[in-house]
Amino acid sequence: MKVITARKYGTPDVFRLENWESPSPQKNEIRIKNHNSAVNSGDWRIRKPDPKAVRLFFGILKPRKPVLGISFAGVVDAIGENVTKFQIGDKVFGSAGMQMGTYAEYFCIKESSVMTILPKEISFSEGAALSFGSLTALDFVQKCNIQKNQTMIIYGASSSVGTAAIQIAKHFGAVVTAVCSVGNFSLVQSIGADYVMDYTGFHSEPHNTTYDIVFECVGKSSISSNLKHLKKGGVLVLVGASFKEMFQAAWISLTKGINIKFGPISETIENLNFIAELTRKGEFKVVIDKSFPLEAMSAAHEYVEAGHKKGNVVIDITN
Repeated sequence: MKVITARKYGTPDVFRLENWESPSPQKNEIRIKNHNSAVNSGDWRIRKPDPKAVRLFFGILKPRKPVLGISFAGVVDAIGENVTKFQIGDKVFGSAGMQMGTYAEYFCIKESSVMTILPKEISFSEGAALSFGSLTALDFVQKCNIQKNQTMIIYGASSSVGTAAIQIAKHFGAVVTAVCSVGNFSLVQSIGADYVMDYTGFHSEPHNTTYDIVFECVGKSSISSNLKHLKKGGVLVLVGASFKEMFQAAWISLTKGINIKFGPISETIENLNFIAELTRKGEFKVVIDKSFPLEAMSAAHEYVEAGHKKGNVVIDITN
């Protein structure tokens, strides 16, 4: 089988195409013939590594697991003897989490992992894109406990997390202002944003509006600039916070009593099923910017790391 490996940390050109033997599932595992994966900010930060503390979790000198990749969508083609939830031929999608390994034609994963059946209304590419930005956005939105007609401003609204957050926030009744580049205004409006604003407008002096929820998706605006637009008693969400910003946010929360959400998300099957059902019913649109073949992983990572993608970037493994 074909796999893409990163046997050292570094720029996107560290990736190599290799041929491995297909793995065999353990007693509690299934093997998936992978159709699609995706590249997101978490993937390139592990590869780089950024921040350097990534090495503490994934290998000091080089990645302990040379095959990266978190998201997947494919078909079950072998099962372990103790597996009960899935059968050969099932179409599935989900997240491998920090076990990674989805930059491959085949991989094995525990049946208890965050994955579920792919509804017939959802394509493999959409399934692979769903399990990163959507799960991240949903977990943070749930933490905000949105009430109907509350106001929410989303910074980096055309990103993978941002496009998901717009739609999930609207589902729960929020009034959403999307902050993104002018060229992406029509995109964010098409998926439900009530108002749009470019980055210059957000940071301009005349912009003195405050919001119940300030939702920062991309880690490119300062905590102070976000707090300036937060209503008293509101919630600030820092999806892309650095370690330094996490410590700063924790200190502000402790000393000033401001509600700031940050840190790792909780991936759950319940949330994956929730997003899948919204998508199946046509109430959630998976935004896909580009698709790259598995062999073009370096180009895919370079594109995503540049920070200008709209929604998701998918990896096509079957062609």
